[in-house]
Formats: sequence, C-alpha cells, structure tokens
Amino acid sequence: MRLVTWNINSIRLRMGLLRQLTSVMAPDMICLQEIKVDDPLFPLADCQELGYPHVAFSGMKGYNGVAILSKLPFEDVTSLSRCGRDDRRHLAVKLAGGVQVHSLYIPAGGDIPDPEQNDKFAHKLDFLRDMAAWCAATIGPEDKVIIAGDFNVAPLENDVWSHKQMVKVVSHTPAEVELLERFQASADFVDAMRHFVPPSEKLFTWWSYRSPDWQKNDRGRRLDHVWVTPALRAGLRSTLVAREARSWTQPSDHVPVMVDLDL
Repeated sequence: MRLVTWNINSIRLRMGLLRQLTSVMAPDMICLQEIKVDDPLFPLADCQELGYPHVAFSGMKGYNGVAILSKLPFEDVTSLSRCGRDDRRHLAVKLAGGVQVHSLYIPAGGDIPDPEQNDKFAHKLDFLRDMAAWCAATIGPEDKVIIAGDFNVAPLENDVWSHKQMVKVVSHTPAEVELLERFQASADFVDAMRHFVPPSEKLFTWWSYRSPDWQKNDRGRRLDHVWVTPALRAGLRSTLVAREARSWTQPSDHVPVMVDLDL
C-alpha cells in the first residue's frame, strides 16, 4: 500500500494540486489535514473522480478539518474529539483485516512557548497528553495502526534547520518534544520516515511562506509524520518527501510525505 499524508491548507483551493499529487505519486490512500471546509461543502465528487471511491471527512468552516481518501474500502469510520473540543483534528478508518489508518492534525500552538501565557500552547500540550493516554488505552501490541498527519512538532535536532536557534521556538521546544516522545512510546510507534532516513540527516516537510526563497534558505522543519505500530514495522518498504510540491503554483507550506508498506 502507498500512503501519502499532506497538510493541504484548503482542499477546495488546492484541488488542482491534489489532482497533480495523485497523478504523480499514485497513492492508495491519502490522509489530508487542514481541509478548511464544512462537511456539506466538501468536494466529495471531485475526490471520487480522482480514483478514490472511499472518502471520509470531518471538517469545519475556515480552519482545521481532516480527511482520508482511499482506493480500499472502509469497514468503519470514526471522528474523534480530543481535550473535550470538537475541532475536527482526528479521523480514523478501519480497513479489511483490521488495519487502522488515522489522519491527525495536532494544534500548532501559537507563538509563545509558555502555557501560562498562551492558551494555544497549553491546548497543544494537552492534546499531546490526550493522544498518549488514548493510544495507551486503546492500541494493543498486535494491533496494526498507522497514524499520519501534521503533528506540528519537529522532535529531532535534524528535523529543524538549526537546533540551537529553534530550541525555544514553538514546534521544537523541549516540552513539546517530550510529550511527542511520550505519545510515540504509548504504543511503541515506529517513525516510518526515520526508519529509512537516519537521524544524522536533515529532513524537512514544511517551509514558511515568509521565506522569500525557501529553497536557497532551506529553513525547514519536519512537522509531518507517519507512524506505524510494531506489527507493521516489517512491512515498511520506502519513504519519500515530495519537496518539489513546495514549488507548485499556490502551494501549501507543507509538502506530501509518502510511505510504501506491505500490510
């Protein structure tokens, strides 16, 4: 199975780019984040015309929202609330054979890395704690689970352009990294990207719109992730970060991440 995760930053605005992605990468499943559309206006027919008859979505007007497009049928679809908020950040589907695929959008957390001064950062930390507790309570050692999405945390030193300059910047602070590690340990998740790309190598999936020349400056962060449970580790085959997508017309600031695996 070929899975792609992408923070599309408005599915209706970038339907043409989604079409381009499906043509170039030909994924079997696509996990989308920040679809930014209320459910009644979701472009279901357009997604199905791309070759994905099975589509699940959980959206809201103007921001957030997650979706899963699939060539494989779903046996079950669940939209999950975190931290007591129905802000459409977590969608799960079950495939034949019991494999679960989750599209997850963790809060960005604002600009101030202090939960006392910044409610958005406090919410992000609570969200990470909630995910860790939920996974520990619901995922067993034999379960086949894929969690993919925009986690908004770059945990490793080479997941950011400069560890020294980013360590006090939201997305790479010790508090976030510690809680993401707790979340990862909750079900012993395997980081599918770093399974193939060693931690000694730089690896980014996001470049700010504020950078006048993102390729020259290359001040990126790895905010997008694909994790699998140990039961799927042996099936991992390859990964790819589609950097070229950052240069598409009207691009998202995130690029698609692809993982090939045998289920």
